[in-house]
Amino acid sequence: MSYTIALAGKGGTGKTTIASLIIRYLIQHGMVPVLAIDADANANLSESLGVEVRETVGQVLASFNESKLKIPSGLTKGAYLEMRLNDTVSESTNVDLISMGRGEGTGCYCYPNTVLRKFIDQLLPNYPFMVMDNEAGLEHLSRGTTEGINHLIVTADHSIKGVRTASRILELVKELNLNILQKSVIITRTVDGIDVQIYKELEKAGIEPSAAIPADENITRYDLERLSLLGLGHDSKAVKALDEIMPTILNKAG
Repeated sequence: MSYTIALAGKGGTGKTTIASLIIRYLIQHGMVPVLAIDADANANLSESLGVEVRETVGQVLASFNESKLKIPSGLTKGAYLEMRLNDTVSESTNVDLISMGRGEGTGCYCYPNTVLRKFIDQLLPNYPFMVMDNEAGLEHLSRGTTEGINHLIVTADHSIKGVRTASRILELVKELNLNILQKSVIITRTVDGIDVQIYKELEKAGIEPSAAIPADENITRYDLERLSLLGLGHDSKAVKALDEIMPTILNKAG
């Protein structure tokens, strides 16, 4: 059985960074291969991991909507689609990546999400771990993209708005009765810990944060130099903070 981790949270809270650091931890501890899913239409997980994406799921599906689609002789449309989706898997030494990309038409990602879920289900038996970086907001939860997840990590930046959004996400998970075994809230980009006002807002929402990930100049530098976050050293403050909580996040993985 694969152990699946999904990230959720409002835009700019560091979901992609946290997803990359989780994958880094799994690789460092020999928990490979990892299947990484970039379910954000504004995909950038590939850049954080240093993995080149040749084609996205959205691009493949768009080609199937073309009136002049030519299917090779002897293949059904479904079989050809499955073959083409396999082409979207970007392989590397320890992590394989699938990027959803944009869907059909402006702002419509429902069909790509459905296809992506089915495709992931087929691939999962080949990977002990899957990490999914979701789009900002709450829509992916209502569409069921994160249904059947071992651990949902909700990221909140060090702000009142971030905490309130995290609270709404947790409420939506409860309302939709999603099949998520464990949930954690991580506060990102903190400076000298979590501010007392943020703690008050967390208490008001009934949230006990699992970790505070400090702002890290190393991550900023890696981004500017377009380096893979998988190469961050153990001196990284963000790496240290995340590594400390990973055994808890994975406490049901064995």
